[in-house]
Amino acid sequence: MIESVDPLKVCIAQLKRFPGIGERSATRLVYWLLRQDASVAAEIGAALLALPEAMTRCSSCGDVSAVDPCSMCSDPRREGGILCVVERPQDVQAIEASGEFRGRYHVLGGAIAPLDGVGPDELNIASLLERVGLHAIGEVVIATDPDVEGDATALYLSKLLKPLDVRVTRLAHGISVGTEIEYADRSSVARAISNRREL
Repeated sequence: MIESVDPLKVCIAQLKRFPGIGERSATRLVYWLLRQDASVAAEIGAALLALPEAMTRCSSCGDVSAVDPCSMCSDPRREGGILCVVERPQDVQAIEASGEFRGRYHVLGGAIAPLDGVGPDELNIASLLERVGLHAIGEVVIATDPDVEGDATALYLSKLLKPLDVRVTRLAHGISVGTEIEYADRSSVARAISNRREL
């Protein structure tokens, strides 16, 4: 006798493929969908199906966008002389949400991680050097993650960029706002001390 496929289990298994979604969360989402009108699941499914064809990579900065060049690269109100280098497209959104940066972006597509087989050639570094060389870039802000791979990538980029007569800065790292010093971890305190600034 052939066992029939349980659509509920199939759906839960598919949702578990999302990062941060485990068995319980996936189950909760499936049961939520079942309580909705059938059009809700259809609309979500249609949006997911359209996503790969609707999105592309900006040929200038490497960000994910529906148009090429992306809206930030083509916006004349943004400061063209400052580039913020990030690891992933979602990092662009996080920095934009702060409302503090009005320059342009460059997405590397990851960080140097030799143990994972990711070297400089696998990243969007050549186009970064080309952008800095061709355009009047005065400052490159390196906004890679504050971990071993992010630090290694930042150091590598600074060595490549400094000879191009461009100011290279790095996002400050340290104790989060609202954290009491006694509860902060040692590396955060150490970074906060080394990144201290004048008042």
